[in-house]
Amino acid sequence: MSLRRLHPAWVVAAVAFVALVGAAGFRATPSVLLHPLHEEFGWPLATISVAVSVNLLLFGLTAPFAAALMDRFGIRRVVAAALTLVAAGSGLTVFMRTSAELILCWGVLVGLGTGSMALAFVATVTGRWFVHRRGLVTGVLTAGGAAGQLVFLPLLANLVEAYGWRTAALVVAGSALAVVPLVVWLLRDHPADLGLPPYGATEVVPAPPRTGGAASRAVRALRTAARTPAFWLLAGGFAICGASTNGLVGTHFIPAAHDHGMTETTAAGLLALVGLFDIAGTVASGWLTDRFDSRVLLAVYYALRGASLLVLPSLFADSLRPNMLVFVIFYGLDWIATVPPTVALCREYFGADAAVVFGWVFAAHQVGAAIAATGAGLVRDQLGNYDLAWYAAGALCAVAAVFSILLRRRPGRTTEPAAPAAPLAGRSEAAAAPAG
Repeated sequence: MSLRRLHPAWVVAAVAFVALVGAAGFRATPSVLLHPLHEEFGWPLATISVAVSVNLLLFGLTAPFAAALMDRFGIRRVVAAALTLVAAGSGLTVFMRTSAELILCWGVLVGLGTGSMALAFVATVTGRWFVHRRGLVTGVLTAGGAAGQLVFLPLLANLVEAYGWRTAALVVAGSALAVVPLVVWLLRDHPADLGLPPYGATEVVPAPPRTGGAASRAVRALRTAARTPAFWLLAGGFAICGASTNGLVGTHFIPAAHDHGMTETTAAGLLALVGLFDIAGTVASGWLTDRFDSRVLLAVYYALRGASLLVLPSLFADSLRPNMLVFVIFYGLDWIATVPPTVALCREYFGADAAVVFGWVFAAHQVGAAIAATGAGLVRDQLGNYDLAWYAAGALCAVAAVFSILLRRRPGRTTEPAAPAAPLAGRSEAAAAPAG
C-alpha cells in the first residue's frame, strides 16, 4: 500500500497555525506587564488599560481591511508584513518613557500587526483551501491564539520576575520575527496556484483576479451586511464575547488574582491553563459546527460562560484551590468556542463576502474587548476590586445567548458548501476526503 499524498492545504493550515501562535505571544503579555509597568513608571492601571484597549480595538478594526488586502496582495505578503510589525512594536517598547509611547508601540503597532492576522485570516484560509473539514480546521486555527497564550504566558511571567519586563518584550519580538521566513517559504494564496482543488473538492477553482480597492471592498461588504438583522445579532453577540474574554479575563484576571494575594506566576499559570483547555474546546466546537446548528451552539456557549463568570468573584483566594481549577477548566473549554459557529453563520448569511463580513463581526468583538479592558480598570481604580466587572460580564453573556436564539435559518443556504459531484474514478485521494 502506498502512502497517501498529503494535500498542501494541511501544510498551509500548519503554517497559518504557527503564524497565529507567534502573533499571540504579545497579546498574552498585557496582564503580565500591568503591575511591572505600574511599579516602574507610576502610571495608573486605567492608563495602562487604555493602551490595552487601543491594541484590542485596532486588532479588531484592522481585520476586515486585512481580509480585503489578502485578496488584493495575497495571504503570504500580508501575514509576513504583519508579523514584522508585531516584532517592531514589541521590541520598541523597551525604549519607551511615556504612556503615549506605550500606546503607540503596544496599542497601535502591535494592534495593527495582530489585527492583520486575526480571525478573518482564519476565515480566509479555511474558505480558500478547505471544503470538507472546514469547521474542524477553523477550530484548530482559532486555537492557535490560545496555544500562543499557553506557550508564552508562564514563560513571560517567569521572565518578568527573573529579568524584568523588557526581556519578556524582546523574547516576544524575536519569536514573532522568527516565523516570517516560514511564512514566506510555505504559505500559499490559492490551491489553484499549485494546480489543485481545495481539500475535499474535485475541481480546481481558478483564483479570482486581484482587484484594487481593498478598503472600498471592506466598506461595501459592511454596508451590504448592515442591512440585515443577522449581522447585528452576530456582531452584538461577538462584542459581548470579546468583552467577557480578551477584554476582561485576558487583561484583568492576573491583577484580580494578585489583589487577593495570589502570586502573578501562579495566576499566569492558571490563565495559560485556560488556554490549554481552550484548544480542546475550540477544536471540539469546530467538530460540532460541522454537525449541529450553529445557532444552538452559540446560545449554549454564551449561557455557560455567563454562569461561570457570575461565580468567579467567590473563587479568588491567596492560594490555588480546587474550585478555581474547576472554573479554569470549565471556562477554558468555552473561551473562544464561539468562533467556529460564528464563522459558519457568516458563510451561511453572506456567501462570497463571508471572510470580510466576519472581519467586521470580529471588529465588534474587539470593540467590546476594548470597552471591557478600560471599564474594568476604572472599576478597579474606583471601587478597589473587580467584582462589579465580573457580574456585568456574566449578565451580558445571557444577552448574547438571546441574540443567538433570535438568529433565523436562511432558506436554501447551508453552513458548509458541498463539494462538486464527480465520479470516483480518476479522483485523487488527496482531494477525495470524506465529509467532516
